[in-house]
Amino acid sequence: MAGVPDIRETLLPGVGVRHEFATGRGERVVLLTHRNGRRELALYSREDPDACVAVLHLDPDDTRTLAELLGTSHVSEVLTAVQQQVEGLAIDWLPVGAGAGAAGATIGEGGFRTRTGASIVALLRGDETIPAPGPDQRLEAGDVVVAVGRPDGLTRLRSLLAP
Repeated sequence: MAGVPDIRETLLPGVGVRHEFATGRGERVVLLTHRNGRRELALYSREDPDACVAVLHLDPDDTRTLAELLGTSHVSEVLTAVQQQVEGLAIDWLPVGAGAGAAGATIGEGGFRTRTGASIVALLRGDETIPAPGPDQRLEAGDVVVAVGRPDGLTRLRSLLAP
């Protein structure tokens, strides 16, 4: 479809999601959506793609207002509402830090689900994704653990994976 910009999406473990595109005039626009719903909208210079010209910090109400003014759909609001209906469920991307006690241990040896209540549902290791890792799967420093559980359980798991 002509005129539709190429949008690049990047998952930022522990932070949220970054979306980036270039306007028709060549400015680079970045939208950083934090896990808590807060958003930052940044505009970069055409002359220097590393120079940020302006940043807007938007809370959820600001985001809805801007969306209304731009005439966008309410898909993200519906998705947020559905996620809130699954009460108490959260998902997070947690890095395994160098020097963490968990680095080098298997999932079973770490007893992570028993200790935190959070389940490790995938591992990201470099360019490799390991879905549904078993108890014999060894964690390595630099891995990113994808975990599901209650927010407090994810907090406990994050502390076990940190150095």
